[in-house]
Amino acid sequence: MSYLPQNEGILQYWLLLLSIVSIGNSVQSYLTTSYTRRIYSAPDTTVTPLHARTFGTYTALASIIRLYAAYNITDPVVYQLALWTYVVALGHFYSEWLVFRTARFGEGLVGPLAISMGSIVWMVVQWGEYIR
Repeated sequence: MSYLPQNEGILQYWLLLLSIVSIGNSVQSYLTTSYTRRIYSAPDTTVTPLHARTFGTYTALASIIRLYAAYNITDPVVYQLALWTYVVALGHFYSEWLVFRTARFGEGLVGPLAISMGSIVWMVVQWGEYIR
């Protein structure tokens, strides 16, 4: 199984899993607006194909950074970049929910909030295990 990350611990596998799932979400964002509309579901919010593709492009970029982190988890720069992808995502989702009011708390928003928050906490707590 040499195609899997080779370091100790499971955080790298979490990053790999999320990268794969996120690439799928990116592809889906280019094909339809349905998933993006589940997140940005507040009344009077319109999700256009351009909006969905922009969301998909950011998600693809974040996925690539997280994929690099899965395979280079002991590199402090790559680790920090991956951590920042979750911070930016969390800030975005919270601001769309609480500031701009384009997202409603519900099934479309709970997953991204939980994954970004949980990943931030996990990566901060595990910093010393991977970065020396």
